[in-house]
Amino acid sequence: MDQRISLLTLGVADLARSRAFYEDGLGWRPADVPEGVVFYQLPGMAFALFGRDDLAEDARLPVDGTFSGITLACNQRSEADVDAVLAQAAAAGARILKPAERVFWGGYSGYFADPDGHVWEVAVNPGWTLAEDGTLTIG
Repeated sequence: MDQRISLLTLGVADLARSRAFYEDGLGWRPADVPEGVVFYQLPGMAFALFGRDDLAEDARLPVDGTFSGITLACNQRSEADVDAVLAQAAAAGARILKPAERVFWGGYSGYFADPDGHVWEVAVNPGWTLAEDGTLTIG
């Protein structure tokens, strides 16, 4: 697994309220706003807001209030790379939460939890560019 974070996602209680905070309050501008999620381009990586329950469901975690509401992602260049990273994480002691699968937004994604329960998504997104140095560009 490359030593990088491509995407930090916050699971939020109210997407409209959180979006207003970041955009109207802090002056951030979204890079992409598909239904139900908002992405912001940061230098070399992305930041996202997603409904907390939806994020827990996507990671196949219980929607019971125990999920921290934060996921980290390490984007990959291919489905084979996603599978290899998940296998490496499992061999290192991670708990696979969701085996990699093709997802509704056109990519390929799986999740694991590290020994302390921190949730990582490993994904390939065909609509985003992952540069040779690992920096991510939305679109």
